[in-house]
Amino acid sequence: MKRPDGVRPPSGVRSASARPASPAPAEPRPSGDDEHPTEPIRLTTPASLRVPSAPRSAAGKLQAERLKAEKAAEAGRSVKAAKAAPAKTTPVKAAPAKAAAAEPAFAEAKPEKAVPAKAEPTTADSEEAPPETAAEPRRTPLSRLRGLPLHGSEGRALAKAARERRRFERGEVRRFTKRARRRRTIALVTAGSLVLLALVVAAAAYSPLMAVKTIEITGTQRVSAQDIQDSLADQVGVPLTLVDRAAVGRVLGSYPLVRSYSVQTRPPSTLIVSVVERTPVGVIADGAEFDLVDPAGVVIETAPAAQEGYPLLSTPTGSASGAAFRATARVLLTLPESLESQVASAAATTGDDVSLTLADGAVVFWGGSDDSALKAVVLEKLMAATDPAAVASYDVSSPEAAVVARR
Repeated sequence: MKRPDGVRPPSGVRSASARPASPAPAEPRPSGDDEHPTEPIRLTTPASLRVPSAPRSAAGKLQAERLKAEKAAEAGRSVKAAKAAPAKTTPVKAAPAKAAAAEPAFAEAKPEKAVPAKAEPTTADSEEAPPETAAEPRRTPLSRLRGLPLHGSEGRALAKAARERRRFERGEVRRFTKRARRRRTIALVTAGSLVLLALVVAAAAYSPLMAVKTIEITGTQRVSAQDIQDSLADQVGVPLTLVDRAAVGRVLGSYPLVRSYSVQTRPPSTLIVSVVERTPVGVIADGAEFDLVDPAGVVIETAPAAQEGYPLLSTPTGSASGAAFRATARVLLTLPESLESQVASAAATTGDDVSLTLADGAVVFWGGSDDSALKAVVLEKLMAATDPAAVASYDVSSPEAAVVARR
């Protein structure tokens, strides 16, 4: 009988079709935890590469190939079981010799020997290998997708998405920079306002419209206001903000009667100078001359004769200094105008024995300068209650027990 490929089987070997069919041997079932056995792997060789076997060893070679296939299947099951869980494997028994007789009498070419991968031994104490994770898919940069030609609805959708994204990004930028832009606007407006105000002030200060045209002098009695105006004539035409106040002070300092002063400006063109004059309290004889002095002992005026209307002062030192002079000056300053005009002279040797001589010759024993206001009130009442022509002296050194001495 010829084979389909034209090769006649060797003599002495019966064809498989002529032999009565026998049941196939049952596959051995592995023991242990492997519930899904793997079928034996059968390796075949293309017909063009098949080489006829020797007639005397066909059955043996067929059995050897079956054993190799079973070993390869056994190795595959061992690797699979080692990955899942440690399990015991039982070697597969060789098929009986009768099963080999049921195979075709002719032998196929010997396939290449398959080398199964060795499985690492596993023990109960070894740790399980971590599960393999799928690799993260790579993302294609948007810059590479921009050059791809897209047509139709896909291109329009991509363009619309790009526009929406740009619009969203611009909105986010505006939202996050809104506060900074508001602060910048406020700062610019404030700076602009300050600059404008400075320009207006500078223009007003240096403008000829704000220059001095009129000088007013107030508070003068003994000093001539016209003389002060003439002395300050160099300030006319100067802007109000640039008036030389030091020059005004030098001019007023040359007048002994001026105790203090103040300078004010009244827009658009008026300069006001307020003067506080010194208050004379009496006249002190200085040799052949008489000095008009104020409470501080400053000489206001010097004349060859005593100035009328001021009392003649007498002190131990003969000058406007010392405790006696200061006590006398304080007493004269507290006298009311009605009494001040009647005092002809005042004398003191210490600060506690001030005495006044009235124009009618009566003497007032004043004592110290304390309680001068009360003493002045008591003296006025005593002079009103008595005849001044009949009184020689008034003692008000103790205002609660005043004494009147008659002539």
